Formats: sequence, structure tokens, C-alpha cells
Amino acid sequence: MQQQPTQRKGNGFLTVTGILMIIGGGIGIILGILAVLAVSALAVTLGVGSGLLTVSAILTLVSAVVSLIAGILGVANSAKSEKAMTCIVFGVLAAALSVFGNILTVVGGGSFSPFSLVLGLALPVLYLIGAFQNKSRA
Repeated sequence: MQQQPTQRKGNGFLTVTGILMIIGGGIGIILGILAVLAVSALAVTLGVGSGLLTVSAILTLVSAVVSLIAGILGVANSAKSEKAMTCIVFGVLAAALSVFGNILTVVGGGSFSPFSLVLGLALPVLYLIGAFQNKSRA
């Protein structure tokens, strides 16, 4: 009797959070592009500098791109424990950008919102849990 080669089962937790990050990153990229365009149009229309707004819009775009890349890497590497460190790096980057965005909100005169911080960190933290689970399977 011929045995089938054993296939390594992927980390479902990393796959699901990766898919969610792909969706969020894709939506974020669209919104980030719109934000950059809107800030630019506002600056031209009013004839004023838009320093902090521009930085915020670009940060939104960069954060969305990092989330998209992290999501793609998570889905693609969910069955490859040797690639877990790459997922961990991108998960940490996504979490750090979320924290930096909250800091920028406070610096820009907004109020600190613990709810916003927790909400922004929830998916990157869950993604990191999946990445660390994948690493421990090595």
C-alpha cells in the first residue's frame, strides 16, 4: 500500500488574522490615498501648510501597506515555521505604527483614547500570537 506524503498543516490562527490584515490593509490603502489627496487639495485650496495632517495621512498609508504585506506573509507562510520570524517582524511593525498613530493624535491636539489604542492593537497582537505559535512549531 502506498502512503501519501504528509503535508504540514498550516497555522489556522495566522491564516485567519493574515486574511483580516489583508482586508484591513487594502481598505486602509484606499483610505490613505484619499487622505493624502484630500490633505494636498486642502493645502492648495487654503494656501497653507499642512505639516501634521500630511504626516498623519502618510502614516495611515504606510501603516496600511505594512498591514497588507504582513497579512500576505502570514497567509503565505502559515505552514512554514522557518518564515515565522518574518511574520513577527511585520506584526511588530504593524503594532508599532498603531501606537505611533495614537501618539500623533495626542501630539496633534486630540485626546488619548484607550479604546482606540486597544482597537488598533487587537489585530496585530492576534497576528503576533499566530506568528509565535508558528515559530514554536519549528
